[in-house]
Parts: sequence; C-alpha cells; structure tokens
Amino acid sequence: MLRGVRLRPPLILLENVPGFLTSGGGADFENALLALNEMGYVCDAFLQDARKFVPQSRVRLFVIAAQGVHAEPVQGLTPSALRPESLVDFVLSHPNIQWSIRPLPETRHTRKTLQTILEDLPDDDPNWWSPDRAVYFMNQLSPKHLAIARQMIACPYYSYGTAFRRIRKGRSMAELRVDGIAGCLRTPRGGSGRQILFKAGNGKYWVRLLTARECARLQGIPDDKFKIEVPLNRALFGFGDAVCVPVIEWIVANYLTPLATELLRTRLMSPSSLDIQLEITDGRDKCREGRDEMAQVM
Repeated sequence: MLRGVRLRPPLILLENVPGFLTSGGGADFENALLALNEMGYVCDAFLQDARKFVPQSRVRLFVIAAQGVHAEPVQGLTPSALRPESLVDFVLSHPNIQWSIRPLPETRHTRKTLQTILEDLPDDDPNWWSPDRAVYFMNQLSPKHLAIARQMIACPYYSYGTAFRRIRKGRSMAELRVDGIAGCLRTPRGGSGRQILFKAGNGKYWVRLLTARECARLQGIPDDKFKIEVPLNRALFGFGDAVCVPVIEWIVANYLTPLATELLRTRLMSPSSLDIQLEITDGRDKCREGRDEMAQVM
C-alpha cells in the first residue's frame, strides 16, 4: 500500500468445488463475481477435471478475474466440457456481471490409469491391512459391490479399485470404483475421507489406504520434486486440499500466459507508457549533453 492506495494484482485465479456455482441458489457465486467487478475486475469461469491429466476424478470450478480487460456482452456461448450447460445458463442469466469469456481448447482424457501411479509394495508390506480388517472391509460392501469384488478375486490376474466409506441408511458402507480412475482426494476428516485401495486376483485380495506418494502422483506431483516427510494423515490432508498441478499448468499455458502477454502489450503501447518512454529518452539526452559540456570545460 502506497499512501492509502491499494495495489491489486492484474490477474486473479480462484478455485472452488463445482457446488459453488449453485450455492445459495447461485447467489453466493453471483456475489463473489460482483465483488470482483466492484474492485475493477472482469470475470471468466470454467470447469476443468483433473481426470484429463491424471487418473483422478476431480472437477473444479475456476474463476479468472482480470484488470485492464473490457467487459463484453456474452453472445454465442454454447455448452461444452469446460463450460457445461449449468455454467452457460448462469452466465447468460447474469448480464449484471461484467464478463470477458475467452475461448479455450478442449482436452482429452489421459491414458494413465490407477495402476500406473501405484507404489509396488510387496504383498507382506505392513501397509496392507490385516486379514481381519480386510474381511471387515468386504463385509461393508453392498451386494452389488461385493459381487464386483468377487469377480476381481476370481480373475487370473491382478486388478485394482478404490473405495470410500459412506453412511447409507445409518450404516457405514464401502463403495468400490473399478474403472481405473481414483475418486476425488479429500481431506481425511474421520475414516470416510481416506481413500482405500483394493487389489484382487488369483483367488486372493488385499486392502490398504492409498499411500501419501500415490496421492501426490494423483495430484500430478513428480516424485523427484516433492519430499514427503510428515505423518500419513497430515500428508493426506495436504494432498486432499491441494490443486492438481497439471491442471494449473494447463490454465497457465492456455489462459494466464496469453492474457498476461496481451495485457503487457497493451500497456506498452498505451499513451501513458509512451509518455514515460519519451521522458526517459529526453532525460538520457540531457545527461549526454551535460557530459559533453563538462568534457569541453575540462
């Protein structure tokens, strides 16, 4: 802050869960964008799924607010993977918000699967649950999910699934996911927030929690760039509350960098910027004249 003047960043990136779009019947999202408008920002919004980059289902709502960008009436906006119908409807039904909607490229789903991010732990590793605890997990499965688990056990090869515990009709139950994609990582508030790995095949099965390293990989964090030196629960809390790195890299490459380049180019070509450049040039010329006069005197 300089003499009471607030210095605000030219670009702001916000991230939230998709439910923010409908929170309070849409009023919470509207108020947040209007508050940004009042501070001199125009807004854009889109959804992106970490599943496009890593084997984790993690849809998030992103808002980009920019200064120095002209708000424009929204025309011809149609639903897409990045801006689904619910978001398009919100944008079109809120002309009171100052929008600047930019085109974005579609992204394909990664070919990586759950198995590609798993640590190669031996079957007797202490991370695997005891037989009694594994049986308890099986007993928590619904008849539908238990049938899937038994099919996996009967296969002549190993396959993998993940599970979360949920309360169904007052009872704690485990729901199995076997499409090769992990569920959305969460902060471990109680037992239900920790994601379970199920490995089965050749008539056997094993159960354990996802490791901290596996959660890091699901967030797109390279093994050699981040050391994990905290207890498991603390690590799971951190990764469950984090953003997926490749998603942010995609936003930077496809939105923030091009927009920042445009804003910088506009500022460099603005009259005020040219005046500053002329003043600097004029000052340099006067310095040269002063040096020449001193040389003549000496």
